[in-house]
Amino acid sequence: MKTIIYDSAFENTEKIAKAIGEGADAKVIHIKDAQSLDIKTMELLIVGSPTLGGRPSKPVQDFLNALPADALKGKRVAGFDTRFEESAQGFGLKLILKTFKYAGEKILKSLESKGGQAVSAEGFYVTGKEGPLKEGEIERAKEWGRSLV
Repeated sequence: MKTIIYDSAFENTEKIAKAIGEGADAKVIHIKDAQSLDIKTMELLIVGSPTLGGRPSKPVQDFLNALPADALKGKRVAGFDTRFEESAQGFGLKLILKTFKYAGEKILKSLESKGGQAVSAEGFYVTGKEGPLKEGEIERAKEWGRSLV
């Protein structure tokens, strides 16, 4: 089974998760419903979050932290995030983003630390704090989902 778990603040990450799910033919689940999942049946786990202060959202981080050691052994894993486009930001924010990075990479490292086999991390762009998504990101998310399977 291929599964996408996501959190979303302004529905942008939700839209990306659903597009990835369409491309990967994966089940898409909001983070609040993720605790009941049977990870043993998964062949691919994709986790996504908006980037908040260079990190995933607290519910996503709590989910990742709660995974037992080696829970993902033998499972392929990927992480994604939604983020501001760097070129549209001022110098100060660009410096902060380069220092703290993005949620997708941190999600992937956390999944790897639980025994997962890293496939990819990807970021999808929003045009402002609340969106909307940058033009073409839905299509790019579907293609990324296809590339994971």
